[in-house]
Amino acid sequence: MVKRNTRPVMVGNIQIGGGSPVIVQSMTNTDTRDVKSTVEQITDLTQAGCEVVRLAVPDREAAEVLSDIKAKVSIPLIADIHFDYRLALLALSGG
Repeated sequence: MVKRNTRPVMVGNIQIGGGSPVIVQSMTNTDTRDVKSTVEQITDLTQAGCEVVRLAVPDREAAEVLSDIKAKVSIPLIADIHFDYRLALLALSGG
């Protein structure tokens, strides 16, 4: 396997690419709109060694609660958004 030189990208305080080590990521399977359950699952994932967590953002309500979730966890979050750029803009505005 040939390793390619890549440009480093920061996801929160985690560097991906640029020769940095492989990171552990996972995705929640809770309803993102359920802040309590989602935060509990992110906490469990963090304790298990996860370094980055993805969350499904299927609608406006899920995008709007991202800032509430972000305020309760320390791990970098990635919003998994499909088909609607407006949800991405809402996710960005929530941090």
